[in-house]
Amino acid sequence: MGWLATVAAVAALLTGSLLTAPAARAATLLGNDVSWPQCDKAVGGLGLPMPPDTAAFAVIGLTKGLPFTENPCLADQVAWATQHGTPTHAYTIAAFPTTAQLGTYGTQGPWRATTRAGQLSNVGYAEARFALQSLQAVPFTPPVVWVDVEPRPAQPWPSDTTAQRRENRYVVEGLMRGLRDAGVAYGLYSYAAGWQAITGSWWLPGVPVWATAGRLDYPDEALDRCTQASFSGGRVVLSQWYDDVADYDRTCEPYAFTPLPVPASTLSMSTADFNGDWVGDVLARTATGDLRLYAGAAGTRLAAGLRIGSGWNGLSLLETPGDVDGDGPLDVLAREASTGYLWLYRGDSHGAWLPRVRVGTGWNVFNALVGPGDFTGDQRVDLLARRASTGELWLYAGNGKGGWKPAVRVGTGWNAFNALVGPGDVNGDGAADVLARRASTGDLWLYPGNGKGGWKPAVRIGTGWNGMTAIMSPGDLDGDRVPDVVARDRSGVLWLYPRTASGTWRPRVRLGAGWNSLNALF
Repeated sequence: MGWLATVAAVAALLTGSLLTAPAARAATLLGNDVSWPQCDKAVGGLGLPMPPDTAAFAVIGLTKGLPFTENPCLADQVAWATQHGTPTHAYTIAAFPTTAQLGTYGTQGPWRATTRAGQLSNVGYAEARFALQSLQAVPFTPPVVWVDVEPRPAQPWPSDTTAQRRENRYVVEGLMRGLRDAGVAYGLYSYAAGWQAITGSWWLPGVPVWATAGRLDYPDEALDRCTQASFSGGRVVLSQWYDDVADYDRTCEPYAFTPLPVPASTLSMSTADFNGDWVGDVLARTATGDLRLYAGAAGTRLAAGLRIGSGWNGLSLLETPGDVDGDGPLDVLAREASTGYLWLYRGDSHGAWLPRVRVGTGWNVFNALVGPGDFTGDQRVDLLARRASTGELWLYAGNGKGGWKPAVRVGTGWNAFNALVGPGDVNGDGAADVLARRASTGDLWLYPGNGKGGWKPAVRIGTGWNGMTAIMSPGDLDGDRVPDVVARDRSGVLWLYPRTASGTWRPRVRLGAGWNSLNALF
């Protein structure tokens, strides 16, 4: 299998924006991908031929077909590309861990190993680190490393249930984060049926795609992969086909090889990783209207506040819903109090903004917005809004492109609550949930989503929460892959309330004091 890469236009593919004046453009390129099958039989290869001298590019595999293995002639293949002046990218293999690998690598990564989700994510991270070590040993510094996600008969992905496919995502996610943390750009290689079976057709529009056509059934099938919707929603920049002798690749758009930017975080179920570093964040507005980013840091703490906006006092009902417009980075929704307009502030995954877009009018009829993430189960970001006059809760399902499907009423009597929070999947069933504080009692209730735009029975998960002047969720702040809750008490102390995978609370952690100077947390 294999992939390629390249141009100023590809920087746009990875960031979701187009460069206004590319330095150079090139015609469609034809190349090949190679790995251990091109090695001599004496070192465990198949002795298949290397690409012809006419190959415009090559993609070199780093493994011998599975994670934690190395292509035995990696150095020779890199030397071949150097000698021929062939632009080169790399690819690495993702696979579900064996029991031994889970035991060895489940604790070696940035996530807490107290949950199975954290352990699986750490294994994926270790898969990336092993691949990066192979690069360093050569040395080989490709501008992109592509992540190959396919069925692995020698080390199969469990894929019979939705829960298993969710676990597979954790592994792939860990691998992508491992590359990201090393500053290496990445993309995804797969095909529709394989991607569906392994990940449940995971929608990742901000990550570029290398799409394989397999064995060609007709001459233009590989070209079709360039124009058809991709397996993951990402933009297709290379297609592949193969026969018994070689893997062949073509670029889907004209471009020239250049270093590429790293895609935004693809953190599962996240609505709060605003700076794209795979850790949940807190946004807050000051009394003067400045917007500040308090980035989640290692462990259970927040970094110092960074001003990322001014003039936000004219906005109300601020919310972090996730990636509304489908470009990868997470966004912010804000209602303009004077007009009732709903504005989408498009994040750039680095803690700053792309131009804002108006995505609604007449929103002054609502007195609460909740961004639960994907509430309907279609992998697009949705929004819940409470009508002030009636207490009705309305679902505005996102279309994945910055707009909304027709609103649907999904609840009544919600004026009984004076705090609504969309933390993500609190109970671990794969569906987005909502937390609500009842004004009359201070009880905190979990309203589990059913994954189809409705509810399972509500469960009380806390008492005495009327002592808090603000409640929000940064998603997973402590790194165990379980969404947490953050609350400010009347003295201005901010507290982290970590959740466990079994649905209980761990001891709260003090995050800081002086938070009464902020008039909105989200």
